[in-house]
Amino acid sequence: MEVESSKPQMASSPRLISLDVFRGITIAAMILVNNPGSWDQIYSPLRHAAWHGWTPTDMVFPFFLWISGVAMTLSFARRKEEGADKGKLLLHTARRAATIFAIGLLLNLIPNFDFAHVRIPGVLQRIGVCYFFATLIYLYTTRRGQMLAVAGLLGGYAAIMVFAPFPGATADRWSMESNAARFIDGIVLEGHMWRQSKVWDPEGALSTLPAIATMLCGILATRYLVSGLFLALAGLSLGIMIPINKSLWTPSFVLLMAGFASMIFGALRWWIDEKRQLRGWNFFEIFGTNAIVSFVLSGAIARILGLTGAGTPIYQWLCNFASPINASLFYALLNVAACFIVVYLMYRKRILVRL
Repeated sequence: MEVESSKPQMASSPRLISLDVFRGITIAAMILVNNPGSWDQIYSPLRHAAWHGWTPTDMVFPFFLWISGVAMTLSFARRKEEGADKGKLLLHTARRAATIFAIGLLLNLIPNFDFAHVRIPGVLQRIGVCYFFATLIYLYTTRRGQMLAVAGLLGGYAAIMVFAPFPGATADRWSMESNAARFIDGIVLEGHMWRQSKVWDPEGALSTLPAIATMLCGILATRYLVSGLFLALAGLSLGIMIPINKSLWTPSFVLLMAGFASMIFGALRWWIDEKRQLRGWNFFEIFGTNAIVSFVLSGAIARILGLTGAGTPIYQWLCNFASPINASLFYALLNVAACFIVVYLMYRKRILVRL
């Protein structure tokens, strides 16, 4: 992690304002979908797909990985121009990745600190692992090498999923009940997986390989941003053979989400950075400058409300003014607002925590 004390200026910052805005949109969406008032009362676009397919909610996590790839490229390009040593950059990356992983693990431990059954994977944990390996590939390969790495990660993952033998394998190698990722997670993560399933994990070990490819797509996008439509169409086409699935982070899912991210960021970059249409984006820019703080804070708030039982009466109170599904949405929006207040105060105090 890095803490800076220089206040960002939309008109003069060397950073891409559009990237902060895109990151802010993504983290605000992540808080929104992760913190409903009732998991039984949620609008369908704010739910993950049950298995195959995708919803707007399924776009959030891959977008965050993709954005991290873009941001890392911009940051490291400047440091390399200043003569930074690759070994030192990699060591710096390893420390940062380990910190991110540790924060995610700590959130999983709260409040019981049950090390024997704690969930080891998670969103921050996957970000940390992807950040390290994507940086390693970026520092020691060319653009061609990075493209080959994407192809190798996606192709290798698909080959394992389709051809690897394991007990109970069925003809449908992408089913929830029988797939190689679930089998491997059962070996390396037994007793430490997602509590809703206990037998597989959406941020599991094997599916982290294509997630690294998602971050590499963000790295490559700094030069090949115009390829967004091609990637999206490639993902949809591949989806005919390999289903689009976030929980398995399938190759078709990687390509489709990278394509969407490229097109959205391309539009934001043109409108905000090139056309200088800055009005109305400050809310998301502020969120984007302290995204990691927002995510950790939202997780902490959710756990505190769950531990104290305060979340239920808040939701029930909201039900006095709205239908249960709208009360659930308003509850999530209150979480977004609470996180924004904190990052806004940090923004005003010129405290920026970078991923």
